[in-house]
Amino acid sequence: MNHPLRSFLSALTLILALEPSSHACAQTAPVDVRILAINDFHGNLRPPPGGIQIADPGDKTKKIAVPAGGSEAMATLVRQLREGHDNTIFVAAGDLIGASPLLSAMFHDEPTIESMSMMGLELSAVGNHEFDEGKDELLRMQNGGCHPVDKCQGPHPFPGARFHYLAASTFDTKTGKTIFPPYEIKQFGGIPVAFIGLTLKGTPGIISPEAAAGLEFRDEADTVNALIPELKARGVEAIVVLIHEGGIPSGDYNECPGISGPIVDIVKKFDKAVDVVISGHTHRAYVCEIDGRLVTSGDKFGTLVTAIDLKLDPVTRDVISARADNVIVRTGALAKDPEQTALLAAYDEVAAPIANRKAGSITETLSRIPNDAGESPLGDIIADAQLAATSRDTDGVAVIAFTNPGGVRTDIPRKEDGTVTYADLFASQPFRNQLVTLTLTGAQIKNMLEQQWLDPKRPRILQLSKGFSYVWDAAKPYGEHVIADRMALNGQRIDPAASYRVTVNNYLALGGDGFTVLKDGTAPRFGSYDVDALYAYFQAHGPVSPAPTDRITRLN
Repeated sequence: MNHPLRSFLSALTLILALEPSSHACAQTAPVDVRILAINDFHGNLRPPPGGIQIADPGDKTKKIAVPAGGSEAMATLVRQLREGHDNTIFVAAGDLIGASPLLSAMFHDEPTIESMSMMGLELSAVGNHEFDEGKDELLRMQNGGCHPVDKCQGPHPFPGARFHYLAASTFDTKTGKTIFPPYEIKQFGGIPVAFIGLTLKGTPGIISPEAAAGLEFRDEADTVNALIPELKARGVEAIVVLIHEGGIPSGDYNECPGISGPIVDIVKKFDKAVDVVISGHTHRAYVCEIDGRLVTSGDKFGTLVTAIDLKLDPVTRDVISARADNVIVRTGALAKDPEQTALLAAYDEVAAPIANRKAGSITETLSRIPNDAGESPLGDIIADAQLAATSRDTDGVAVIAFTNPGGVRTDIPRKEDGTVTYADLFASQPFRNQLVTLTLTGAQIKNMLEQQWLDPKRPRILQLSKGFSYVWDAAKPYGEHVIADRMALNGQRIDPAASYRVTVNNYLALGGDGFTVLKDGTAPRFGSYDVDALYAYFQAHGPVSPAPTDRITRLN
């Protein structure tokens, strides 16, 4: 017969013997975290034309277009990707707004900020396009309130973002402080994870000089590395970077063969404490491992949501594994989120009378894709429209017009009946830049064209109006690409000493995209907005057809 005290002591000994191992098991079970990420949404509340291009599953050498995007389908996918994951956060790598279609841009992107807030977005890096209307307007996006000029145009007061912008590398030169917090720390299962947000160092060169005034954009890697000791002092070991800079891969949307571009060197410079990098800016999709870190990007215009799954060690509080999957926002397979549908309908009611106004017609799609020389069919037509709007004596007496390729945002696709609306035109010219006609000498025009190769890896070939032509040699060094005696206007060689009236948009006139020669132009005459010039051109020239792209000739 067992003695009761002896039985109790034996049981207690067994419990004490087992407790340390049970406790250890509880302490070492990994914590799962799911990060959902997007980038470069650009106000595409409705699915973009063309969806997303992916490799044909039946023939990897070919591409197919998959209908994708739109906030109604994205909200549904985000909700589905959250299911079954207790620790989930939805983040973005910048350019949620700017260069947006009419439905968002007409209201200064307020609808997009509301849409993202409704989806449960929590954090976003600041992209270069967040600065399209300047720092104060970006602060309004965060804090809410009416536009200072256009006032409250929407169906209800604008409340501002429910998510937080992060801007670790963007400083106000007056205060010496970042314009938004550099990072935010989130807790998952008691483990802190830091999210650092920053834009690309080269932002001043791709936004208007006016928008960049008073701001300093510091080196991306130096900024992140300087924050590591501060984060570690706060007990953080798991670090995710949201960066609006990216790379260019050669593979499909979930692959990463031969990736190149700025993101590669930036990631290699990051402190080893950085675990995951969520990138953007280049409008490409990839899932990569660079320098031992997971690096992702989710295409553009809301066609993908990146699902990133982390495992955190509860003892070291660091990331022990990370994997990602770019999931297509398939419009045909995903139900429309009713809250998003109601939001779009409310803004549609206000915007529809302008958006649906017929501009004209086209015989076939007008493509923004340039040829080997850098010229595109749509770029030519936009330049022609700007020349037409400023060539009369009362409008500037322009003889040449140039427009920047980055301002030509989308194709103008041909619909079944060929009709083109104001909204279609706005999608291709969403910045609403004002036209400026300046006097330049022939020598200045040549020097301006040479500035197209300031960045030899990413030359910015200006689109030009009918009548002007030139030849450039790819084998020549910077400053000698353009052949001076093969620059011509209406068949006559451009005289370096003669004066010419030239139309550009106000972004270029201020030296945007590095075209600083234009700042030396004289006798400025301000005209209509670029999209209104395009609308007038379509009204007067219908149906519009693409012309041969033979204004720019490339040698070698």
